[in-house]
Amino acid sequence: MWDFSVSGALGLMARTWPFLLFRMLVYFSIATAYVVLTGAGAGIGWLVGAAGSEDFRNGATFFGGLIGFGLTAGVVYLLREYILYVVKAGHIAVMIELMEGRNLPLGRAQIEHAGSIVKQRFTETNVLFLFDQLVRGVLGAILGLVQGLASFLPIPGLQQLMGLIRAFLRIAVGLMDEVILGHSIRTRSTNAWDSARIGLVLYAQNAGGMMRNAAFLMVIVWGLTFVIFLFMLAPAAAIAYAIPGSWSAGGIIFALLFAWSVKAALIEPFAVACMLQAFFRVTAGQSPDPAWDARISGVSRKFEELKAKAQTTWGKPA
Repeated sequence: MWDFSVSGALGLMARTWPFLLFRMLVYFSIATAYVVLTGAGAGIGWLVGAAGSEDFRNGATFFGGLIGFGLTAGVVYLLREYILYVVKAGHIAVMIELMEGRNLPLGRAQIEHAGSIVKQRFTETNVLFLFDQLVRGVLGAILGLVQGLASFLPIPGLQQLMGLIRAFLRIAVGLMDEVILGHSIRTRSTNAWDSARIGLVLYAQNAGGMMRNAAFLMVIVWGLTFVIFLFMLAPAAAIAYAIPGSWSAGGIIFALLFAWSVKAALIEPFAVACMLQAFFRVTAGQSPDPAWDARISGVSRKFEELKAKAQTTWGKPA
């Protein structure tokens, strides 16, 4: 029914344990920074507000915490390219190495080895970030194209069902862009743009099977995330209660942050490992269909941009 092995994905997770620890360090640090800087901002606001009335102090406390939260969000936004380059792409690289039967170093050396693989394909963080943004845009267009083709099928209630499926699967685009990246790394192509083009066409011509796998995994991912959120509510509420003023009601926000950090550190790499297996199995032995290439070109300007970049390899003739 599914095109991946849960035990195989867990095996990849176990053998890339240095990256799991690295992801936990990165994402838990981000969640902790949100809490600490929000609390510090609220505390400063509380002290400043001591010069005025109780309402003034409550307002100063709230806005102080909001500024601390906003500053953290700004720093995380600036680090998004680094996280994609070092954490996500690096982890995918070592997963691909294992799936191809190659040996990996242990400990910190595994992270350094992954960095060298990624750097061979993407010399700079901004190059990989642009690659990811283009792929995400094309994936969204493919979802719309598949829904449009389904509209011609004479099945009662199909349109309403496809609308729900499309909304649900848009969440899974965050997984599929990493799978396309994995395809680019696996092919060892010197032209990552063209490799992405091929991967996207292969995905489109196998969209039904890939969407089925993605939908099943999304149920697992968000189900586990919700359970973790419930477990995090009590400790997050205790932390929020220690913050003065109106931020004592921020327990839900902090619980969401901690649940997100667990999801990003542990649950998402499992889902990506499953989707990599599914993609390689479903597309095994296939070549990109020119008809699908033309269909995607007709609905996605980002795909055309990707194809234009495929004409050069990092600015040199391909």
